[in-house]
Amino acid sequence: MTQNLQNLEQIENIKSVLDRPVILMGMMGVGKSRIGRKLAKALNVIFYDSDHLIEEKAGCSINEIFERFGEDKFRDSEHRTITELLTKGACIIAVGGGAPVNNETLRAIKEKSISIWLTTDIEKILTRLKGNQTRPLLKDKNHEQILKKLMNDRAAFYAQADIKQETGSLSVKKIISELIKALSENLNTVTF
Repeated sequence: MTQNLQNLEQIENIKSVLDRPVILMGMMGVGKSRIGRKLAKALNVIFYDSDHLIEEKAGCSINEIFERFGEDKFRDSEHRTITELLTKGACIIAVGGGAPVNNETLRAIKEKSISIWLTTDIEKILTRLKGNQTRPLLKDKNHEQILKKLMNDRAAFYAQADIKQETGSLSVKKIISELIKALSENLNTVTF
C-alpha cells in the first residue's frame, strides 16, 4: 500500500473516532504552530494556538504581558485558556512551551486530550529562533544557555505525552505523515 493511500485510510480512521483535542507541546521553536496548522488541515479540524488566543484576550503581545503583569499572570491566563480549549472536542491545539510545567494544566491535558511532544535538538531551535524578539524568556539573554536549562527543566513534563515526534531533520510533510500514523495507532489502542 502506498504511503498516501495508507495515510488517507488512517485519516478516515482518526476522523471517525477522534472526540477530543490533540495537544502539541514542546520547546519554543520546534514547530508546534506550523505543524499544528498542517495537521488540522489534514484532519479537517480547527487549529488553536493558545499563545495567540492569550494575546487576543489581553490585547497585547506575550512580551508585553510578561513586562506589564509578570510571568505568573501569563501562566494563570495560559492555564485558563488551555482548560477552555480542552472542551472544544476534536481539534488541534498548540500550547506554549511552559504550559505542561503547570501540574494542573498537565493533568488536564493528560485527562482530556491526546498529547504529542514535538522535539528537536538545541542547535535546530537556535537556528529557527535566530533574531526572534518575541520570546520573553530569551530576551537579552544567552539563548543557548537558557534553552538548555529550559529543555532540561521541562523534559520530564513533556515526556508524559502520549506520542513523541522528532521535528528537526524531517520535512513538514513527513512529520504530518508520521503523526497521522501515530494518532491512528493511539486511537486504535485507547478506549474513550
